Amino acid sequence: MRLSEELIQRTKGFASAVVRIFVDLPKQRLEVAVLGKQMLRAGTSVASHAREASRARSDSEFCSKLDVLLQEADETQLWLELLIEDCGITDPRLPLAHREADELLAIFTTIVSKTRRKP
Repeated sequence: MRLSEELIQRTKGFASAVVRIFVDLPKQRLEVAVLGKQMLRAGTSVASHAREASRARSDSEFCSKLDVLLQEADETQLWLELLIEDCGITDPRLPLAHREADELLAIFTTIVSKTRRKP
């Protein structure tokens, strides 16, 4: 099974947005630096797992890769929430990235569910 090029590009765009957010964080604050690195790692791995899923050799492997993608997207949301709520980061890109992660979670949850229901 393959993901559409549109979805691959969308996850890459999400990863790029996370990178740009990370670059602009006030990393001189230790807590922001730590949470930012976590967000960077999880957010960029969403795109890498989408690519890996597209090269899966079976539906089972495809779903397994997407399960990891879902975990990473959810984790990215956590780091974004902590940066906003606990670190007071007011960059308007953070809520936008959170929303995009939410949409990606919905899309990929549906794909996994439909793939697992196939006869």
